[in-house]
Amino acid sequence: MNTLNPQQLAAVKTTDAPLLVLAGAGSGKTSVITEKIAWLIKQGMPARQIAAVTFTNKAAREMKARVGKLLKGDQTRGLRVSTFHSLGLDIIRRESKILGFQGGLSILDEQDKLSILKELISHASVTFDTDLIDRYSWQIGNWKNGGITPKQAASIQPNSDDEQPLAYAATLYEEYSRQLKAYNAVDFDDLIFLPVLLFSEQPEVLERWQNKIRYLLVDEYQDTNQTQYKLIKQIVGKLGKLTVVGDDDQSIYAWRGAQPENLSLLQNDFPRLKVVKLEQNYRSTRRILRVANHLIANNPHPFEKKLWSDLGEGDQLQIVPCKNDIHEAQQIASEIIHHKFKTGGQYHDYAILYRSNHLSRPIEKALRENNIPYHLSGGTSFFGYTEIKDLLAYFRLFINPDDGSAFIRIVNTPKREIGPATLEKLGSYANNRKISLFDACFELGLKEHLSENAVIKLRRFCEMITDVADRLKRGDTLAVLEDFLSEIHYESWVKENSPNDQASARKIANISELIDWIKRLLEEEKGEEAFEKCLSKILLLDILEQNEDETVTDNVRLMTLHAAKGLEFPNVYLMGIEENILPHQNSIEGDQVEEERRLAYVGITRAQRNLTITYCRQRKRYGELELCEASRFLEELPQEDLDWRNKRTKDPEAQKERSKASIAQLKNMLS
Repeated sequence: MNTLNPQQLAAVKTTDAPLLVLAGAGSGKTSVITEKIAWLIKQGMPARQIAAVTFTNKAAREMKARVGKLLKGDQTRGLRVSTFHSLGLDIIRRESKILGFQGGLSILDEQDKLSILKELISHASVTFDTDLIDRYSWQIGNWKNGGITPKQAASIQPNSDDEQPLAYAATLYEEYSRQLKAYNAVDFDDLIFLPVLLFSEQPEVLERWQNKIRYLLVDEYQDTNQTQYKLIKQIVGKLGKLTVVGDDDQSIYAWRGAQPENLSLLQNDFPRLKVVKLEQNYRSTRRILRVANHLIANNPHPFEKKLWSDLGEGDQLQIVPCKNDIHEAQQIASEIIHHKFKTGGQYHDYAILYRSNHLSRPIEKALRENNIPYHLSGGTSFFGYTEIKDLLAYFRLFINPDDGSAFIRIVNTPKREIGPATLEKLGSYANNRKISLFDACFELGLKEHLSENAVIKLRRFCEMITDVADRLKRGDTLAVLEDFLSEIHYESWVKENSPNDQASARKIANISELIDWIKRLLEEEKGEEAFEKCLSKILLLDILEQNEDETVTDNVRLMTLHAAKGLEFPNVYLMGIEENILPHQNSIEGDQVEEERRLAYVGITRAQRNLTITYCRQRKRYGELELCEASRFLEELPQEDLDWRNKRTKDPEAQKERSKASIAQLKNMLS
């Protein structure tokens, strides 16, 4: 508590009214949340009655660890610190009987969701536009995030031909919901949507949870969507035992349903709301903050704030125009080498940020050519490819035939004429019998619910799984796997379902890489459980890869501006700051420039000491060079705080002197 500034201390000690902590970038919001949890416990509130929610597992773990350092012994016993979705899952599991679920609930990811929707479309009585499958999926998720049920969605009438897909999506939504129930499964959006519905329809259940959670703290509040805000209001009720911490200037997730206007709604829903502003920044120089404040002032604000720092004035921001994207990448790589030599820093002191993942390709090549180690955050993981997820689902089923989510994923991959209606009835039967989908396929009673032909197809699939699992234990594991892939014609199916030859070749190469990996692992394992041990290692590496960002290594960090939120680096390069990139073309056309400006603000405030911004005059897009112009945001920055490289006085003698001095400095360092 002694390390907190007056505003932070006020935020910690305010417990007699709902509280909004307006926390600017780098203002120590995590300290406020963790100190407040400790303060509440020290004031006599049992830890089990306190819940803190945020948006990432990493943030939740860090928060819980920091609280643990502030308290002694078992003072934190029962404390709930989790993501929104983990809290929702806990509610669903504890109230599963009321919600109509059996034990062993499956959670489906986006790929699983798309697979089910494709199956439903392929067996639908009406003709769907299969090219709009992603739009249907997004719309269903958007309805759930808005608290709209399938029945309510069905009543929405399209206003024009452009909105006609809404009607198709509503039909799919209802069928998809039935299918999930039959599979005893939920998707990611259900983890908030179902608890909100439950609390709305079952007041006694809501009261039980209000008694469990007597004080709620919410991190990154500006990123909440409609159902998350409703869940917050339901849990805290009329008493309003609530602290939310957020920053409207860092609301950059409207595309996934976040509503920065939730900050304004607090004042309407909680008339006793108090507001504390955290404006002292502990991260950046005054010049960086001045530039950030100047930019974001162009957006409207429900609450005014202005960041300040006592960390010194700092250097001007460098604005570097480049000929093209190749030149831009080479320029950044050479500047990192030069700056590292000059300052004696480490590679992990540098971050390169960009609007979209495709911009990273030239910079990755330039870093590799210059032997600069780097870590790419947010790219497609090897484990994220459909073909890898399919094969791992098969392998999981060989080890554990009761794995429901694996069963659902590959029972009809490749096609076996096992449709969604069959699976819905199978799921209902398995739920009623309280057995797995796999075991249900062999029960005599299944014939009373499915046609003989459908039962034969299901049993044929399960017998194949049993046979391969048995052969894996007794024979040459690698040969068995290769024979299996040949038997199901998986590679042929991949080729038939790939959009082009290039995508097909990539998928086949990924399959070969997975098999080669298993081969190497099998050389280290012996015995009947060798394959199971290999699979465990692979699945563990999948989990570790997802958490790789938490490992501190000496690499330059490459990531999108969205992925960089919450992070900080001594030296930051913002690349591709051009019209139609930042702000993005879609945002310009959709009148969403304010969110793009917030995204630029987030990028600027990641920098602690030095910030360099680059843009190109030409950039290759879809194989063609296109003319580019600098982003409008550069003109909104205070020009006295910028050093435009192309506007410097070009004195040949002065340039020669600077070059000599730089070379001499490098020689001294190397010697």
